[in-house]
Amino acid sequence: MPEVKPGTRLKSVVCSGEAMVVKGTDIILTCGGVPMIGPDESAPENSVADPEHMFECLIGKRYVNAEESVELLCVKAGEGSFGVDGQMLMGKETKKLPSSD
Repeated sequence: MPEVKPGTRLKSVVCSGEAMVVKGTDIILTCGGVPMIGPDESAPENSVADPEHMFECLIGKRYVNAEESVELLCVKAGEGSFGVDGQMLMGKETKKLPSSD
């Protein structure tokens, strides 16, 4: 597991999902309930996804924990859900831009 800090890119070992850390340090991020790895690492052969953590991650969407102390940007869509410390991350609401009328 690589050192996690803003700008770190990680990939899932149970699906095609990939993410970049926007906020958060010294955490273990998961996808599909299994710890994510660095882009240059090879996946363990016996990784099995937790069916309760398979709710899809969407490219371009940001994901945060309840406290918003962790934020990820999905850079490649996959079948698994991102998580941290056993808690699944939820999609971050987008902010409306002011109109320029």
